[in-house]
Amino acid sequence: MIQLHIENETNPLKAVILGTAESCGPVPGPEEAYDPKSLEHILAGTYPKEEDMVKEMDAFAKVFEKHGVKVYRPEVLQDCNQIFSRDIAFVIEDKLFHANILPDREREFEAIHEVLDKIDPKNIVRPPEEVHIEGGDVMPWNDYIFIGTYTGDDYPDYITARTNKEAVEYIRRMFPNKKVKSFELRKSNTDPKENALHLDCCFQPVGTNKAILHKNGFLVEEEYQWLVDHFGKENIFEITKDEMYQMFSNVFSISPNVVVSEKNFTRLNNWLREQGFTVEEIPYAEIAKQEGLLRCSTMPLIRS
Repeated sequence: MIQLHIENETNPLKAVILGTAESCGPVPGPEEAYDPKSLEHILAGTYPKEEDMVKEMDAFAKVFEKHGVKVYRPEVLQDCNQIFSRDIAFVIEDKLFHANILPDREREFEAIHEVLDKIDPKNIVRPPEEVHIEGGDVMPWNDYIFIGTYTGDDYPDYITARTNKEAVEYIRRMFPNKKVKSFELRKSNTDPKENALHLDCCFQPVGTNKAILHKNGFLVEEEYQWLVDHFGKENIFEITKDEMYQMFSNVFSISPNVVVSEKNFTRLNNWLREQGFTVEEIPYAEIAKQEGLLRCSTMPLIRS
């Protein structure tokens, strides 16, 4: 049996689901794109090739192996993009939440049955239908749960708006002992530099008290400022619009002192090392073309 346990983003990782790029299907048509960055690469003819993405994910798996982390992979479905396991489910404390995602991604959840079969069924929770929530928007952080959302009246017009206000209320009800803090994110269906698809596209904690942050990803300046005050300005690495576009904030922590990062993120990786982190650099630039990176393609199950 798997005893789920997630209290924050950085405690030592024991078990994780890593997505797969195998059999991810043909290049989608422009009308099938879920986000503006994929659309940009579909139109430019630079959409990533399966064999390159498989290599990138294998490099990630090797880092987990090196650090003694138990890695689960989904069952490979024919012609199905299963890279971003963070979208389909997420864990808070001892509960696994089955995300209400875009309907044509439902079978991705079924493909992690090897893991689901090892979890006590009462710890697998499906939120009610009106709750739209994806793991990229959910960050347990000790006493807090941070949630990225979009509550504008035009929510239905944005395929990039993934977590709604009903979701924030739902998580509040589920965890009355936690402080649930929501953040309004900037959304665009067409401009990837003006679109924070998920909270982890413009913010992520690292270590025990540091964070990567992009101001323009937030619609409400006071909410951005709250994070600056919470972590302390001296502990924050502020990324540019171009760095957000390259997914600088979407690194992944194996422990409070080990961070997996993309090898081209030179400015960030140097800063992390200056702060005393061990940085495991891997190539992930092809997968980044789909507006997702390291955090998006992992779903932690147990952190000690």
